Amino acid sequence: MTARSRIFALSLLIASLGVAFAATQWTMEPKESTLAFVGTQAGAQFEGAFEKFTADIRFDPKDLATSRFDVRIETGSVNTRDSERDDTIKGSELFDTKQFPTAHYIAEKFTDKGAGKFSATGQLTLRGVSRPVPIDFTFESKDGKSWLKGSASLKRLDFGVGQGEWKDTETVANEVQIRFALLLKQ
Repeated sequence: MTARSRIFALSLLIASLGVAFAATQWTMEPKESTLAFVGTQAGAQFEGAFEKFTADIRFDPKDLATSRFDVRIETGSVNTRDSERDDTIKGSELFDTKQFPTAHYIAEKFTDKGAGKFSATGQLTLRGVSRPVPIDFTFESKDGKSWLKGSASLKRLDFGVGQGEWKDTETVANEVQIRFALLLKQ
């Protein structure tokens, strides 16, 4: 065996070991998965959801070091079941979907909290502003499918969601609760 052949064989062995120890790659079932939020307007809570988002999930509870979440959200797909409110949210003073059509969340640091509960520290980019957003979630797996369910809390003004009159937190509260339930298959 030549030196070049040995180097090639060694490279293949190292690459295959890396794959063997990588976290499980999951595919999200979009029709069964939800990404929702709860806000407060004029003292009353309202719910909304994003109808278009993708989630590239690499997760293994026993291999958190190589786990990763990569979620892309089409901000224009927001739906609060109120077309006037949706148009306002999509407008330049809130999501500004023409200039910022997507939001992006990446998490690469995970903590096992026990009993199927986890937390992750990730970076959310919304309206061109990136900030850390921690999430708490559960992971339940059975028969090759898994549910990843969790929540987060963020302040909308930290991301510039609220310009002009919408900066007033008495009209729309600053804190927004995020909820997600992703059905995943291997």
